[in-house]
Amino acid sequence: MSLPTADEYFDRINRITSLLDEENIKIISAMKKYGPRNLQHISRKSGVPYPTVYTRVTKLEGEGLLQTWASPDHSRIGLARGVVLLTPVPGRELLAREALKIPGYWLRVIRCSGEINGYYSLQAIPSNNRQDFEQYLDQLIASGIAASYRILWLGDFRSKIPNFEYYDSKKKAWKFEWKAWLKFAPDEKHSEQTNEIMVEKVSFDKNDLLILKELEKNARRKLSEFAQMIGVTLPAAKYRFDNIVKKGLVQDYVIDILPYAPEVSELYEIRLDYPDENHLAAREKWLQRLPFVLNYSRIRGANSVTARMYMPRGEVNNLITLLSSWVREGVLDRFSYMALDPMTIEAQTFSYEQFDDKNGWHFDNREYLNALRNLVSAFETKVPTPAPFQAPTLVTLQ
Repeated sequence: MSLPTADEYFDRINRITSLLDEENIKIISAMKKYGPRNLQHISRKSGVPYPTVYTRVTKLEGEGLLQTWASPDHSRIGLARGVVLLTPVPGRELLAREALKIPGYWLRVIRCSGEINGYYSLQAIPSNNRQDFEQYLDQLIASGIAASYRILWLGDFRSKIPNFEYYDSKKKAWKFEWKAWLKFAPDEKHSEQTNEIMVEKVSFDKNDLLILKELEKNARRKLSEFAQMIGVTLPAAKYRFDNIVKKGLVQDYVIDILPYAPEVSELYEIRLDYPDENHLAAREKWLQRLPFVLNYSRIRGANSVTARMYMPRGEVNNLITLLSSWVREGVLDRFSYMALDPMTIEAQTFSYEQFDDKNGWHFDNREYLNALRNLVSAFETKVPTPAPFQAPTLVTLQ
């Protein structure tokens, strides 16, 4: 694959900055608030004529600058989300990446550097098999693949779009008001607690999971496509879709846009550790307001949040300065960060194929460990091949 020319490089940057005009901002904001499926509803709520909404959304999607997908409520379908931070043994990086995929429940695998030099992997593991999965990860160390790992079990996923209050659509420029953000002080006395609550169990079957999986790939899939997939009439497919939404299996709709060009920006995963629950709850509104926060989740068993942040490269030092100031002021206990390489993001939906209506989720460590041994054996006997270098392209950041 050839590298882009200088003209192609700057053309991609210009495409990103040109998409954020006033009409697109209205459309994107309405899609986040009301869901992306019904463009006529988006038209009414945004005040943008329907033909314009349809044309603009189609163009943005066609150019890969806008993606919309449903984030499932994993806990309601019996899955627990966790982040694995894996440090490979030097020379076994590619082997470690494949080993993370063997159980089949991975959602994202991304190269990272900083606090961890290796891989950030988001997993959705059957809730009853979390300990089994940790035992599998232990074997990555025993097998000489990984030097160390940590796993963070996560609470609810919260996505957002950039806060366009900080965007000048005429100048096509973002405002980074670091001094104002430094002084941001919510009223802690009236901040709501964010304790995790027990999730009500709901009924679902494999056809529900098939639809949910397709929504996770594209939130705007047509009901007629669902009807064809599961072999039912269109009214039956609509009834099933409505039930999926009613049961809360769709937790959120993610409106995935590129607010800044990847070529001049950085993607980070930031962990914020707060002194107590009150500080965490009070500062959560801060995360919701910042224009460079893409999503965040609570870390179970800690007064901590892990947040995905994306910003122009020149602003990264200001972010670290802000967080460091908050530690000195007692707002944070500590923070840590990892740079994620968006060029290396591999993604898939939750592993619906490992579920059956009779037995539930399939998880078998003996099967996975046998596959791991075969992977290591093949790696050690394989003739070395040239390194798989990659050319730049536009990618999703979530």
